[in-house]
Amino acid sequence: MSELSTEAPAQSVKPTIFFDGVSSRKRQVTLTLGDALEIVEEGATPIRWAYADIRRADGPPGILRLASTSAPPLARLEIRDAEVAADVVVRCTRLDEHQTTRGGVARIVGWSVAAAVSIVCVVLFGVPLAADRLAPLVPKPVERRIGDAAEVQMKTIFGRSVCEDPAGKAAFTKLVNRLRDAAGLDGDSMTAGVMSTPVPNAFALPGGKVFVLKGLLDKAETPDELAGILAHELGHLKHHDNMRGLIYNGGTSFLIGLLFGDVTGSSAVIFASRSLVEASYSREAETAADTFAIETMHALGRSPKPAAELMFRITGKEGGSGLTNILASHPLTEDRLARMTKEDRPVSGPPLLTDKEWQALKGICGSGKV
Repeated sequence: MSELSTEAPAQSVKPTIFFDGVSSRKRQVTLTLGDALEIVEEGATPIRWAYADIRRADGPPGILRLASTSAPPLARLEIRDAEVAADVVVRCTRLDEHQTTRGGVARIVGWSVAAAVSIVCVVLFGVPLAADRLAPLVPKPVERRIGDAAEVQMKTIFGRSVCEDPAGKAAFTKLVNRLRDAAGLDGDSMTAGVMSTPVPNAFALPGGKVFVLKGLLDKAETPDELAGILAHELGHLKHHDNMRGLIYNGGTSFLIGLLFGDVTGSSAVIFASRSLVEASYSREAETAADTFAIETMHALGRSPKPAAELMFRITGKEGGSGLTNILASHPLTEDRLARMTKEDRPVSGPPLLTDKEWQALKGICGSGKV
């Protein structure tokens, strides 16, 4: 064994190539195998690599490509002579120490699964809890800025035209103010308007912004129908549902991106879980907003049933079975109608608008607008 450690091998028939890891120049060298691997280039100072520091690097067939933990990271030695390569391999006892073993692969897979399960748990429980706690704490100026940005996006989608008929605006303001006062909301920073688009919908944005789309106003037959929908949207404002949704969606997207970077087969499970939770989470918010609308209409001495009748008239029956119902982000319209019918009470309060005011509101966008 002592002879093996001191005797240098015969000169390689094929050239040995060395890259010093500092420049891109290819150097033709010779090797001396003594107490260390000595790399010799004519006219240059020999470079010594301790055998314990030498590791195998990826290389093409027929070439033993080596690196050294004590050399620059990009330094590579390429041995093309099979006899010399075999002699080097015998001396480098830690040549493949850095290679992943089956046990290492199992550990990596295990930790990856554990990480995925942890992210799922955070998505299912941690982020919703954080969103619930943080949403009411967002400063009003920040919430208003977010609402302003969202308003720009909504106007891009539905058109920038906001209906401005003076009589219609006065009637709409009266209706919103009555609902706001009955609900006990602060009206200092609250704004409301009607957008001239045929889509039958209404929505609330962060910062106290409520918009009704003309398509919904056209389908409403009484002030109470429209009022119940508006009260529902005020419920979203009261409960900070928009900010909660932003925090929730932003948090889950960040965590998924942090773990997987892009959509992969592994992350598909996370996205499926997120979709299920988000749908359930939305249903909870919608149900709470419905409760708020019922209480607000009762406070005004009006029935919440007309609003559910308007929704049912727009959407029709949505009932079904299976995954579609599970993933529905809103309670089914027929379920809402049944609930608000159960909450129906005889009218005890004054009309929310006069007939003249209602007609003015119906014409807020003018006859020529759609």
